[in-house]
Amino acid sequence: MFKKILVPTDGSPISEKSAKAALEFAAINKASIVVLSVAQSYPYMLMPEAGAMLDLSIYEEAQDQAAQANATKIKILAENAKVDFEIVVRRGTHPYEEIIATANEKHCDVIWIASHGRRGLDKLLLGSETQRVLAHSVLPVVVYR
Repeated sequence: MFKKILVPTDGSPISEKSAKAALEFAAINKASIVVLSVAQSYPYMLMPEAGAMLDLSIYEEAQDQAAQANATKIKILAENAKVDFEIVVRRGTHPYEEIIATANEKHCDVIWIASHGRRGLDKLLLGSETQRVLAHSVLPVVVYR
């Protein structure tokens, strides 16, 4: 069975719900989790000319803080569930790439991911990270709804 589970979070309610289910599964199966939160780099491809006009450090700092806060929420849940965990916060342009890379680097057996995260314009612009993980991962993927 799965002994090391990658649990990505984007801070959305469904992501937190998915993490709680992963923690229950981990507790029952005496597995550990790796919590991943990705601070998304500025999407230059959306507005290439904006890079010259914006101080991107403000954007990146806000993304870093949000990613850390998202990971900390799951850390608290893991502590309460008495499940061994590791926290990873990374920055990347495409979260699905960071999810797959982290799962491989941390020798995870499975990726446990929410069926969807962001909504509205963000989802339209960014696409479905879950779909991309499913398309590119060689590891098993549990999609939680």
